[in-house]
Amino acid sequence: MKKNMGSADRVIRIIVAAIFAGLYFTGTVTGTVGIILLVLGAVFLLTSFVSFCPLYLPFGISTCAKK
Repeated sequence: MKKNMGSADRVIRIIVAAIFAGLYFTGTVTGTVGIILLVLGAVFLLTSFVSFCPLYLPFGISTCAKK
């Protein structure tokens, strides 16, 4: 897997994942929507840690800085 996520993209995803988790664990968002947000947040965290987003690949998107 070639990295296709830049540092700004990774930080934004981590912040959004933390917001989703906060909304779920405080009870602000519950039920099916809460679980979907929690899973989406987990995916955001995973893709941030590996610096690779599979959805960017078919579209040829890369937020990495050019070397």
